Amino acid sequence: MVIKTLAAVGACAILALSGLSTTAVSQPASGVPTGQGVTTIVIGSGDFPESQLIATIYAKALTAKGIVTTLRTNIGSREVYMPALLDGSIDLLPEYAGALLSYLDKKATAHSSTDVEAALKVALPSGISILTPSTAQNADTLVVTRSTATKYNLKTIADLAPVAGEFVLGGPPEWKTRKEGVVGLKTVYNLKFKSFKGLDAGGPLTLSALKNGQIQVADLFTSDPEITTQDLVALEDVKNLFPAQNIVPLIATSKSNAIVAKTLDAVSASLSTQDLIKMNERLAKHASFDDVANDWIAAKGLNH
Repeated sequence: MVIKTLAAVGACAILALSGLSTTAVSQPASGVPTGQGVTTIVIGSGDFPESQLIATIYAKALTAKGIVTTLRTNIGSREVYMPALLDGSIDLLPEYAGALLSYLDKKATAHSSTDVEAALKVALPSGISILTPSTAQNADTLVVTRSTATKYNLKTIADLAPVAGEFVLGGPPEWKTRKEGVVGLKTVYNLKFKSFKGLDAGGPLTLSALKNGQIQVADLFTSDPEITTQDLVALEDVKNLFPAQNIVPLIATSKSNAIVAKTLDAVSASLSTQDLIKMNERLAKHASFDDVANDWIAAKGLNH
């Protein structure tokens, strides 16, 4: 069922990739041994800065080990880039374990990092593998302004029940049909919002809409520095709607060998949630993906 679903939209992946905003090929430096016969690895990303940044980190780390990489970022949502991975348009991308599991298995109930990883290995389509997940997570979180939280005494998602009918919920368009979105908020928390406004994936459109009152509840991410800098309140997920979202390399099995796996595992082992927050803060201040990725890789000793 999963493979058929992905294949049904796979034809759209090629068209989607043709319009990407970033395409770059990285060749290993002179003297760096070529990576054990692996041909060019095409690295994709989702349509939000953190995903683009991690994809850039993957590319630079692999290039340092002699692997030729092509970087194609900003592909779109999971509904677009998963078919692209399945049909070979891309070979590798950073993923979020819990969200990927939910996409592949609508009935999945795993919540902890260990359980999500185990379930994910079973749910993955043939030809696609995950490598070692990072401890770094970037989970969905429902956020309100400080004034809204104070006015309605909101501390948890469950606290929204009496007032949800007065509130507009904002998030990425695909949240309208996702279990970790409007569907789950209704079935797990019995929340019926006044309406849902499709914006972006925890980006500037969502943040702006929350600040100017177009929406009263926003889907942001736990690694977003704006939660702290804008004095927003993240509501506790007391019923575990949102599963663990460890960042994990998702790769075409045919493109993974000992060097590739060791390199990406080293990236995962070095990456922390606090690293994500700090790097996202730099991106918010208009630092380039290349500069932020280069600085992080150098600091972790992964650039040689």
